[in-house]
Amino acid sequence: MDDLTLEDMNKVEVQPDDGILVSRMRDGTEVKFTERFVLPLLQDKILMLEKQRVRLIVIMCTGKFPKFKSEGLVVTPQEILKGVVEGTLVNIEPDGKRKEFVLFTVKKGRDKIAGIFISPASEKGRSTLRLGENMWLYIPNVGKPIRVTSLQSVVGGVFNNSDILQLDYSEEYNVIQVEDLGKEYLLLLKAKTKTVAYDQLKMWVDKEKVSPTRIECLTEASMLIKTIYFREIKDFGEGIVRPAVVETDSPLYKGYKSVMLFAKIKKRELADEVFTLTYMPNMESLR
Repeated sequence: MDDLTLEDMNKVEVQPDDGILVSRMRDGTEVKFTERFVLPLLQDKILMLEKQRVRLIVIMCTGKFPKFKSEGLVVTPQEILKGVVEGTLVNIEPDGKRKEFVLFTVKKGRDKIAGIFISPASEKGRSTLRLGENMWLYIPNVGKPIRVTSLQSVVGGVFNNSDILQLDYSEEYNVIQVEDLGKEYLLLLKAKTKTVAYDQLKMWVDKEKVSPTRIECLTEASMLIKTIYFREIKDFGEGIVRPAVVETDSPLYKGYKSVMLFAKIKKRELADEVFTLTYMPNMESLR
């Protein structure tokens, strides 16, 4: 809307069944407009950027968007900006021993995630909270939340806290390089701050599904820490299509493997109160 004036925006016609969006002009003035009005403008800007040989375009606006006409990759925010996830995390040791955890997780926006352990009995009632870069673990017999770091793991295994309580990648990383591999794009992502778990990510993205298939997590010196694999794309309903299986292994933990199996993902309205330290003992009530 950079080419439009406030007077132009005030002339936008709004019908009763129009989806309403809110944004700001360059001077900070808030304006409301319709999806019907803005989608053609977005498409025009995408085509304009492609004429300039831009092959990766990220739309930094929350919401659900249609598939745009594009010869490159157009990335939109995750559609599950608020909702619940139920799944199992399995840690597998070199001798085949397994330890399983059942988790119930809720998410709101791009940087609020909370969860609770349902089983095993030794972990039941433990809850986790992530607000941006800050993370906490609540243990019932301790009685108050304790700070944890992104590189620690509340369940052991190869997945760390940052992997389990994963924010949208756009919150923590910038795309600095894109390579066209035919059916996939290879993206190189660089951490925005030093507090992020991994300094760099190499991300392979399926062009057709616009979904990652593999991510290599690297140090600043490009040493491989772990590889994360996204498998078995599943339709969970309500327009939610996501990998049902996420696996990881690491050269630092030879023979060990961790797997996340997602049984249910659904949309749900959640109050901001859910994502507070005082609510952590009450996470069970959300199930």
